[in-house]
Amino acid sequence: MSKFDEKVQMYKEEASKLGLKISDDLLTKVAKSLGPSIYLGDASLVSGSDKEELDRVKTNFLIKKLGLADGPALDKAIAEVVNEMGTGNRNKHRAIFYALLVQKLGKESFFN
Repeated sequence: MSKFDEKVQMYKEEASKLGLKISDDLLTKVAKSLGPSIYLGDASLVSGSDKEELDRVKTNFLIKKLGLADGPALDKAIAEVVNEMGTGNRNKHRAIFYALLVQKLGKESFFN
């Protein structure tokens, strides 16, 4: 099994443990789109309590990558994902976080 496959498998297990419903296909495609950052400790995680980090998620992923317009809907979606993954969960994996945002905002077609 490749390192990438190991990471994706770990994401699937973590999502399952948290009771999150994410298709394997979407999770794999989102992880692939993140490139080498999934292998880098801090870069592979999202801090749900760091406003600057959440602003970067909004700007770099939702606005620049997915092409969404800035607005309260994006902030609401991010807050909902933080809550879904657990506010006390210190291991909010970026691939899972982004996949949940993609689902919540109905942008799955971006990864087809």
